Amino acid sequence: MIKCHLSRLLGERKLKISDVTRDTGINRGTLTRLYHETAERVELDVLDALCTYLNCGLPDLLEYQKSEQASPPPTP
Repeated sequence: MIKCHLSRLLGERKLKISDVTRDTGINRGTLTRLYHETAERVELDVLDALCTYLNCGLPDLLEYQKSEQASPPPTP
């Protein structure tokens, strides 16, 4: 599972989604999905723009967390 820390990062900087949309040109819907951790996919240019705007690295924005339930290995 991938955890997105956008809400925490914006809170720490006292920024709103509308601020990020205005300053980066990233679609508001995309930012809202990242903020609420409902995004199923993200374009690399969006991640690049967010890291540049927030002056952070990708590990500050996204974190891999091992899933609670491990998937069984595929059967041959």
